[in-house]
Formats: sequence, C-alpha cells, structure tokens
Amino acid sequence: MSVPTGFTLLLGGARSGKSALAVKLGESWPGAVTFVATAQLTGRDTDLAARVARHRDDRPTHWTTIEPVGRLVDDLVGEVAAVPEDSVVIVDCITLWVAAALDNASTEPIDADRHRIERAAEALANVLASRRAPSVVVSNEVGLGVHPETSIGLVFRDTLGRVNGTLAAHASRTLFLAAGRAVLLDDPWSLLR
Repeated sequence: MSVPTGFTLLLGGARSGKSALAVKLGESWPGAVTFVATAQLTGRDTDLAARVARHRDDRPTHWTTIEPVGRLVDDLVGEVAAVPEDSVVIVDCITLWVAAALDNASTEPIDADRHRIERAAEALANVLASRRAPSVVVSNEVGLGVHPETSIGLVFRDTLGRVNGTLAAHASRTLFLAAGRAVLLDDPWSLLR
C-alpha cells in the first residue's frame, strides 16, 4: 500500500478505521509526514483525552505533529498552507475542528459562524487540492444517526455535512469506512450518465 497522489478524504463513523488508515497511508510515504491534530482538550472530556493519547501512541514519533490547531476557524487553513510541499499532510479530524469552531462561536448569530466555517472549509479544500505531496483528511459522517434534539446539535450536523461535501467535491478520492473496510464514493452525477 502507498499513499495515493492528490487529496484523499476518509469519512465514516466513530471507530470505523479512518484514523488507522490515515496513519498507515502516512507510514507508506517515503518522505516527511506532518500530522495536524484538531482536538481541543479542555479538561472536561476525559474520554476525548484518552482518545487523543491513544492516537498519539499510534503515530510514529518522527512525524512532525501540530497540535492542537488554534482555536480560530482560519487557523487550520493557515497551518495546512504552511506545511512544506514535499511533506504528506494528514488532518485528523474535521469533526473536532467544526465542533471547536462552533464551541468558540462569537456572540453573532450562529448562522454567521456556520458560514465562516463553511468559507474556511472551502479555503482548506483548495489548499489541500493544490498541494504537490499527498493530503489525507479524516472526518466523521454524522448524518446517519438519530436526529439531534438540540438546536446546536442540528447546526453541528448540518455544518459538518456541508463541510464534508465541500471537501469531497475537491478531493481526488473519497472513501467511506465501516468496520475497517472502505467503499469508494463517486460523484452521483458521474454515475447517472
């Protein structure tokens, strides 16, 4: 296995094998790898802290790791843009980036924050698609679960869905993972021709 050229998006549910595949792809690259982690540890979530520690242990120690990405929406775009062109970049994960961005939302109406996140996702997708070395991005598919009961839950699900769609539209390939297995996702319009 080797990391394919271009931008690869890995989608799936929790514990579907997305991050493990991203690490394996990075390990297959003969050059430098930059891992961009988006988890914002606050001390409130011990489960997340344990997951972050497990993910750290699963990554090679010689990789360059950027963690955590800043608390502002645009920080992720800037961090990825600054990665050397000959280094594979792995972003894990978009789900936590969107959650942190909404958690740090301004006092503006939530729609303004949602739109700012979506604009940043478009900029991120353009940076990832234009890189010389491969890029791998991990995100959760949250549209298959129960309907959120809270308004912020609805905003989160809808925003992440739009962000995932934006990334998939720019990706060279998008894989959906479940139980450590993957299915290639195609543009529906190309399938309907």
